[in-house]
Amino acid sequence: MTAPAGKVLFIDDDDALRAAAVQGLDLAGFEVTAFDNGPAALKALSRDFPGVVVSDVRMPGMDGLALFARIQAIDPDIPVLLITGHGDVAMAVAALKDGVYDFVSKPFPMERLAAALARALEKRSLVLDNRRLEAAATFHGGAGSPLLGEAPVMQRLRATIAQLAEAEVDVLIQGETGVGKDLIAQALHRGGPRRARPMVTVNCAALPEAVFEAELFGVTGGAAGGRPRIGRLEHADRGVLFLDEIEGLTPAMQAKLLRVVEEREIWPIGAAEPRHLDFRIIAAGKIDLVEPVREGLFRADLYYRLNVVTLVAPPLRERREDVPMLFGHFLAEAAARFRRPVPHLTAAVRDHLLGHDWPGNVRELAHYAERVALGLSSAITPEAGTGDQADGLAERVERYEAMAIRETLAACNGDARAAMALLRTPRKTFYDKLRRHGIEIDAYRPSRRGPRP
Repeated sequence: MTAPAGKVLFIDDDDALRAAAVQGLDLAGFEVTAFDNGPAALKALSRDFPGVVVSDVRMPGMDGLALFARIQAIDPDIPVLLITGHGDVAMAVAALKDGVYDFVSKPFPMERLAAALARALEKRSLVLDNRRLEAAATFHGGAGSPLLGEAPVMQRLRATIAQLAEAEVDVLIQGETGVGKDLIAQALHRGGPRRARPMVTVNCAALPEAVFEAELFGVTGGAAGGRPRIGRLEHADRGVLFLDEIEGLTPAMQAKLLRVVEEREIWPIGAAEPRHLDFRIIAAGKIDLVEPVREGLFRADLYYRLNVVTLVAPPLRERREDVPMLFGHFLAEAAARFRRPVPHLTAAVRDHLLGHDWPGNVRELAHYAERVALGLSSAITPEAGTGDQADGLAERVERYEAMAIRETLAACNGDARAAMALLRTPRKTFYDKLRRHGIEIDAYRPSRRGPRP
């Protein structure tokens, strides 16, 4: 048998039995660590322990049942198998009701223990996978979050966000359109000490200069026609202020914002004195502000005060290995939202997923998944960049014909007769086209089809 991935802690005070068991489990492919007492084994356990514990019941000091109780306090989902003597079977059966995963009686065949361990490791792996998914949905913004993904650059980004979330430093997020800078800001907010207070978002590029002061700083009674209003910055007091598209500020707006960043003070229109506010600032821009600063288009003093720590959100083309997983996530979400079954992925869709550069990043990918879920999209779209723009009509027709055959075979699960009927194509013509386009029918049959992205 092939042992599943995971660790096995084997605890028994009998040196001979322990050595024999470790040797047998090693030969069966398990990664085993042996201990002669429970307290030593407990030091190797944590809530994230990716494995199973096997323990003898009768041991001096801490016996197997006491060890099981301590493990339950660490994580009740760690599987524990007990090794019992013939006189302990009734006790072991009772322990099963208390949560012990399984037990084996001495003398036990190694195959029996190995089979029980394999099942327990599979269960433990499933528990840890579900925890990781739940953590991702909670911390990374749930559905549609660009922080999903296992590419190294995303792992580093998540680790950095986890470190910065609890800090009270201002953060500048840089990244192209569609990478999810706003969701990164939300992750910083939710993971920080101000999570119970609001995060107020200001789209700097969409805010006209004429209303900038009134919108951000507010208006007191007696000013502006006697219509007082609280500015957005005051709403962010004790919370987080998110300045999105910071590069859209005009020079005059930059000058007015500088004092806010420096002093955390605002001066509402008509007020006799400034008001002190307490908020964390997270700013975001679609471009690197170094060049605008160099050209005098963005104030250097404002830039350096905002840029305490910089986070760079990677474009999707730099983490292509995440595209299939993200697309599957978005497709399932869209199908559920539109109350449609999740469609089968065609070869054309796969080619588009792997070949497209995704200039619109995660947002573009999510919209593409929505179109696929609605049945409105093929892989040949204006943004897909499929084929050479210099191709003539004949080449385009050939390419479309191959795509149509592949999509039909996929929809028919590789049933050639059904595909011929849908395409209204005679048998000889159909098979001639398969040979010309290099299409293998077996690739579309369920028994031969590889895992979907």
